[in-house]
Amino acid sequence: MKENRLEVQISKPVSEVFEFTINPQNTPLWIKSIVHEETNEWPVKIGSIYKNKNLKGEWAEYVVINIEPNKVFELLSKDNNYHVRYFYKSISNNSSELEYHEWVDNGELDNPFPQGALGNLKRILD
Repeated sequence: MKENRLEVQISKPVSEVFEFTINPQNTPLWIKSIVHEETNEWPVKIGSIYKNKNLKGEWAEYVVINIEPNKVFELLSKDNNYHVRYFYKSISNNSSELEYHEWVDNGELDNPFPQGALGNLKRILD
């Protein structure tokens, strides 16, 4: 698999979903394969660095290449091969949709993001 695209609807305003998902302190709460995440600065902007540690203790590093509040958040891996983009869409004042899209330029996705992680996010925020 070269790309993976998932969606979830959440009963919260798009601004709350956006703020929750870009905050590195929240990442381990909804992505169970990540035990710690941090950034080099806050608030984050284009060029900011996210680092996260998985269950095996391995670190990964990503740079923010696109961020538009309540619309899009995109990261690129340090090796410039793996991309992840979050699209945020307001459905109503208290409802939003999040699309998670990940892909690689070369090779295959090693560990495609599970729909269950978006289910965790929905349970936390709904």
